[in-house]
Amino acid sequence: MKKKIAVCLLALVLIAAGGFNSSAEVEGDIQRTLKLSEAPVDVAVSLNGKWLFVLTPTGSIQIYTSDGRLEGQLTVGSRVDGIRVGPQEDLLLLTSKADKTVQMVTLDFIRPINIAGSPFKGPDDAPVVIAVFSDFE
Repeated sequence: MKKKIAVCLLALVLIAAGGFNSSAEVEGDIQRTLKLSEAPVDVAVSLNGKWLFVLTPTGSIQIYTSDGRLEGQLTVGSRVDGIRVGPQEDLLLLTSKADKTVQMVTLDFIRPINIAGSPFKGPDDAPVVIAVFSDFE
């Protein structure tokens, strides 16, 4: 108990004497600068830091990887004026003050798979190809 009182008294003396400065010096290093084709309206970062979402004035969301590479783009309309990341990694919340709306958009990243040289049945120009790998058990 005496120790707690002594610590509290010491803290009060330091505060009164100006020993604890309420402001601190802050340093920062710019890690990366993205050169954008349009001015950003709003920016959000995914929960895991993997994606950077940039809302543009023309109503598109440009999606960048953590290393600054443009991964894709999603058109949302020019009336959207804010973006936030939702509670899940693939959910974006889009706000519009003019429309008084919040839209919840789920993201699906579609990646092409190179199947050149893979065995197949059917015509070469089929709109759908189903690959079956039977050698994995």
